[in-house]
Amino acid sequence: MSEWLKDDERLDYLLAEDLRIIQSPSVFSFSLDAVLLSRFVSVPKRGSVVDLCSGNGVIPLFLSARTKAKIIGVEIQPRLYDMACRSVAYNKLTERIEMKLGDVKAAPDTLGIEKYDAVTCNPPYFLAHELSDKNVSEHYAIARHEIHLTLDEAIYSTSRLLKQGGKAAFVHRPERLLDIVTAMRANRLEPKRMRLIYPKHGKEANTLLIEGIKDGKPGLKILPPLFVYDEHNEYTAEVSAMLYGKE
Repeated sequence: MSEWLKDDERLDYLLAEDLRIIQSPSVFSFSLDAVLLSRFVSVPKRGSVVDLCSGNGVIPLFLSARTKAKIIGVEIQPRLYDMACRSVAYNKLTERIEMKLGDVKAAPDTLGIEKYDAVTCNPPYFLAHELSDKNVSEHYAIARHEIHLTLDEAIYSTSRLLKQGGKAAFVHRPERLLDIVTAMRANRLEPKRMRLIYPKHGKEANTLLIEGIKDGKPGLKILPPLFVYDEHNEYTAEVSAMLYGKE
């Protein structure tokens, strides 16, 4: 096992998919948002998919259990890219998942314009000036704050990668909804499906899932809300199934 891991890394289970992933408490560990996005997006049975802001490759791994499509993950941080490559290799998925080290803004020029059936993106949520915790690691700061990539830039690259009729899915914060919809429509991505995620009943939504179609016709469906925890502070049945698989 040690030949796969570095420093404080560990090998965690993705139980519902029967896969393993390399994570690090000091470098990067995925959140529930990645699980939600990978389950929400409409992916083709075959074809090609790009995941932007891939981190340690968690969304490509999740998607590999849902589709036979070729999956490309793009990550700007060499350390996270290295973790992702090793996770893909550990799970013997190198023929289906390819990780690319690079800037999301350059992805269309390096990967090809209007070639892909679907694009997923879990972009940085917070504006660069909102980075106030000086103790946060550089890796987490880049993943969470718009230091190297803004929301507008992420959506612009997504649109350039997609074929006409291709689907783009994002996970973000509800307070950025108007920014997201404005940027999507400015880049030929018509919002078609949206779902709000709530920590539990009685709480405000804290996560937004939205999917658009390139050059699609207007018509947005608001899906039923998803609650993460029940009244006993345990995962609801839907979230539990996402994380652990159906019993």
